[in-house]
Amino acid sequence: MQDNRKNKKNSPNSGKYPNMRFPEFDGEWEEILLGSAGDFIGGGTPSTSNIDFWMGDIPWLSSSDLEESNIFKINVSKYINLNSIENSATKLCAAPSILIVSRVGVGKIAFSNIDVCTSQDFTNIINLKYDGVFLSYLLSIILKRKSKEAQGTSIKGITSFEIKSIKLKLPKTKEQQKIATFLSLIDKRIEVSSKIIAHTETLIQNLNNLLKEKYGNDIEINLNSLGNFYSGLSGKNADDFGDGKPFITYLNVFNNNIISDEEFGYVKIDENEKQNAVKYGDALFTISSETPEEVGISAVYLGNEKELYLNSFCLGFRLDNFNTLLPEYLPYLFSSQSFRKFIFPFAQGSTRYNLSRTDLMKRKFCIPDIENQRKIATLLSNLSNKLKIEKTLLLSYKQQKSFLLQNMFI
Repeated sequence: MQDNRKNKKNSPNSGKYPNMRFPEFDGEWEEILLGSAGDFIGGGTPSTSNIDFWMGDIPWLSSSDLEESNIFKINVSKYINLNSIENSATKLCAAPSILIVSRVGVGKIAFSNIDVCTSQDFTNIINLKYDGVFLSYLLSIILKRKSKEAQGTSIKGITSFEIKSIKLKLPKTKEQQKIATFLSLIDKRIEVSSKIIAHTETLIQNLNNLLKEKYGNDIEINLNSLGNFYSGLSGKNADDFGDGKPFITYLNVFNNNIISDEEFGYVKIDENEKQNAVKYGDALFTISSETPEEVGISAVYLGNEKELYLNSFCLGFRLDNFNTLLPEYLPYLFSSQSFRKFIFPFAQGSTRYNLSRTDLMKRKFCIPDIENQRKIATLLSNLSNKLKIEKTLLLSYKQQKSFLLQNMFI
């Protein structure tokens, strides 16, 4: 692929060529109005009180059935029949079509290879005159920008007239098709990687539960006999964040069982300031949420950062020693199904739930002996390492796609 960015800057035709282009193509891109790209139709919702309308085989989509990150991802959950089309505002979008969410969830877009109907939140394009996949990728960039412009305002959507008035620049058909095919391959790899991650996470969880059930009743303990809790950052305001010393964010704890030296936030810490630092082997727990299921979610720090802090919405737990519990086993112990059931009652509250650490410290639970902990940790850490590599690859693919979307179009 040819990088035109340096040449484009001094070119008299600036704005007529993309930053990056396949070398076999040349010539200026044509400017059109989106309204000339096909025929536009809206949608509607058949009466939900008539059950017969929803007994068919024609997919009917709401805005929640589309995903922002993949133009091919359509999650069909409802079906209607011809009778419901005849007796409502919804219309059949014959494939191939481009589905644009123009009201609730504005900015989502999908390319459909199947005949579908949609709700009134859509403005759809059928009888396409240009490559539909290419147009979908290009519109995903434009509509994402428009949806950001609408944030913080009273704007609830984009009108059909505004959509038709969008100006686009398009190459010849063969170049449209090559760009569309190239980006589609990246999306397919992203989808494969996402499935590998989901399957690996399920495998780790299932194995962990089975091993905990088989080997997890050797020793009865409570946290009070093993170590102590400590609090996260205190006395900080918004101006203190963005640079300074690394700290582990709430989402890092919530989304990961194991935390290594990456994905940190940064906070200003004065030289003589007293804050609790995180050390190797510390278990970190979420302490507050609107739902009890999200309280007590844990992650374990297994990195080597010398000065590292914890966000104020989590608690740290530090073992007095590693004679009874191995740090490498902690991520699997605290994420096991049996421990999640154990910790659930300690989420107390009504409208908001908080972790009762005093009660948690006293209650006894069972763990494997050290040798079995080591065996379980070794087995599951190999899978965890594979999972980490796949997540890194997925992030790389997404970054690559984002870069190409910004540079392969005008």
